[in-house]
Parts: sequence; C-alpha cells; structure tokens
Amino acid sequence: MAGRLEGKVAAITGGVSGIGLGTVELFVAEGAKVVAADIQDEKGAMLEKRFPGQVVYARCDVTSEAEIEAALSRAKSEFGGLDILFNNAGISDRMTSITEVTAEGWSWIYDILVRGPALGMKHAVPLMLERGGGSIVNTASIAGLQAGWGPIAYSSAKAAVIHMSRVAAAQLSPQKIRVNAICPGLIATSIFGASLGLPREVADQMAARVAENAAKVQPVPKAGMPDDIAQAALYLASDAAAFVTGAHLVVDGGITVGSRHAWDQASPSPFMAMFGEMAPPAMAGQN
Repeated sequence: MAGRLEGKVAAITGGVSGIGLGTVELFVAEGAKVVAADIQDEKGAMLEKRFPGQVVYARCDVTSEAEIEAALSRAKSEFGGLDILFNNAGISDRMTSITEVTAEGWSWIYDILVRGPALGMKHAVPLMLERGGGSIVNTASIAGLQAGWGPIAYSSAKAAVIHMSRVAAAQLSPQKIRVNAICPGLIATSIFGASLGLPREVADQMAARVAENAAKVQPVPKAGMPDDIAQAALYLASDAAAFVTGAHLVVDGGITVGSRHAWDQASPSPFMAMFGEMAPPAMAGQN
C-alpha cells in the first residue's frame, strides 16, 4: 500500500529536532523525499545517514533569505521539485512584559517566526507551480489565540502567522497551492528550555519535564508529543486535505477549550462561587 505522500517532495525547516524531526520521520514513512533545513549540522548529518537517499540536510538560518532560497532549491536539485513546505523553525523569548521588551529582541522574534515563513512561501511558490500546485503548512501556536501561553513578542508573532497563512491562502489557492497553519499546545520539545536561555543540551532535557507534567493541565490526559503535530502536518500536506485552505488546526489536548473547571470536576466553578448561598438548590450542585 502506497504511503500518503508517495512521490511527493517536502521541505521542513527546523527539521532535525522536536516537531520538525518527528515530521521528517513521518513524512519519510509515508513515502516523501525530504529536505530537512536547520542550523544543527551534526544532527543534520546524522539524519542523512539514517535516511540515505530519502533525506537531505540543508543548513538554513531562516533569518537569511539567501539560505532559505538555497535550502528550498535543494528540493529541486536533489529530488526534482517541491510539493510541500512545512515552515516549522522557531524559537521563543523569555516571559517578559510589554514594558521590558527591546526593539532588537522583538525584531529577532519576528524575523524568525514571521518573516522566515513569509520568505519560505515566497521561494516555495515558483517551485510548486512547476509541479502544478502544492501545500504549505505554517507552525503557529495556541499563544497566537489566547493570552497566557507565551511571551508577548512570541504570542504576537504567532497570531501574525495565523493571519498571514489565511491571506496567503486567499492569494495562492486559485493556483492550487493550499496554505494552512497548525496551533500546537504544550508539546514536549526543547523550545521551553530554550526560551529560558538554557544551553541546547539542557533545553533538550527540559522536554522530558514537559512530558511529565503537561497531561495534568489539560483535558486530554497525555502529554503532547512531536508526532501529534506531525500527524496534523501530514493531514494538511496530503491530498486528504485537498479542500482545506486558510485554516488553523488547533492541536492542544483541549487546553484552550475553557477554564479548568470546565473539564476538571475537582475544580470549583468561579461562576457558582460568584453566587454562593444565593444559588438555588438545583444550581448549587452543578460544577
């Protein structure tokens, strides 16, 4: 039985660790050839050795338009073209308030999280048109939907990614290029440690701590893993989503469905607490 991406060529930024790595592994298993673009050369070399002839590593700092263009061009030179782009590379800043942000820090976050995907789309489109169309998937975040899930610059940038994906979908879908976004929740990756300024090795270890605790703070009692996002990316990249464009898919274990009392029976309802003894008996037992 053929894989869901048989004969397709994909480029994945941030492709050698975390969500990117999980997506590379899944896309290869589903029959795709993949360009894994990242700045971690040692991990990239190891990935090429794991998947000879199926994965090519391209060093790519997504703040550099020249490196983005060069990485995407590898899809054509190595595998004949480009059908799928997963703009996944990302980083977070520290949890600071609006009064503490710096111009340089704000620009750095936006260069990586917004300008990078924008330029990725720019240089992917001509390659996709040569193949008759394609699919672009951008990594956003629940931080782009609600306050409280990330620093202000990061959260604002992720909100921009959601709307940028919608506008790009409007422009490109008539040319048979679909554009969608994924909004991950708490996923066990190194981004949390990196946002605290920890060395990469220590940040990688932080993923295990996220995995241990995430299940306790959301309705779905399991930690979000890179494969959960990879599966969403696979759907949006594949022909199964041929009628889906301009959408943002929330993959968060239900953490944004409502306050804790909405799903945790042990958590008191602030709505009921507001009424206190005034609540009629029929309401008093509700939670």
